Amino acid sequence: MAKQTNYRAKNPDSDGWINYSEKEHAVWRDLFDLQKINTQKYADDIYLAGLDKLAMPSDRIPQCREINSYLQPLTDWTIAPVPALISFGYFFKMLSEKIFPAASFIRSRADFDYIEEPDIFHEIFGHTPLLTDPNFAHFSQAIGKIGLQAQPAEYSWLARLYWFTIEFGLSLQDGHYKALGSGLTSSPTELLYSIESSLPERRKFNVIDILRTPYRIDIHQPIYYVIDKVDDLLDAAERDLLADIKHAQTIGLFEPTYEPVSDNLSA
Repeated sequence: MAKQTNYRAKNPDSDGWINYSEKEHAVWRDLFDLQKINTQKYADDIYLAGLDKLAMPSDRIPQCREINSYLQPLTDWTIAPVPALISFGYFFKMLSEKIFPAASFIRSRADFDYIEEPDIFHEIFGHTPLLTDPNFAHFSQAIGKIGLQAQPAEYSWLARLYWFTIEFGLSLQDGHYKALGSGLTSSPTELLYSIESSLPERRKFNVIDILRTPYRIDIHQPIYYVIDKVDDLLDAAERDLLADIKHAQTIGLFEPTYEPVSDNLSA
């Protein structure tokens, strides 16, 4: 849900196939090889189990329909290629229908370690393993359904809940922090930073606090929220999130813990 991009979408042909260059496949291969090792050490077991179930190729960018052949039988979710930028309304509609929008381009070497906007590696390697888990799949669909009921002025508030869970959530597993969010598992640098660095603040999962926490898309996060158990997300999905948003709006946002930037880099 980035607000601007320098990348151009890759359009599928009449058979739904996207042609990638050998140079683009090489970026996937190098990212996959690196992150397969890193996630084994730093990612939550739920993510790792999902990654194994999808049998992704390591040497080339997979097609959405290849991933769907493994994903859909598990949770009835599919992924579909979209342009780099889509509106909040379109994003929420797709989630509500159990379709995950996958940006079709892959990052350049200059953005190898961290990319502000989602690319196909982030979408497939980062997101789809979580969608194999019924609980995360249910939470993702719940966000979409609530988004369809929300007013445009409420979109950014709901997006924060998605950001600090599905995108950049941490978990506590056997007393150790583990990465769940797709923005972490798909970033070579932020994955390690989120677990090992003493710089970020790691806060206990709390829906109202999350709704009130601003973030930037162009830096490693100064704050992460930690999920004790997946039931935290299931409980959040059953809340009256629109009422929660109105309550959070009444209280107001927390003061940012980062340097101020232009509006298109923060939310």
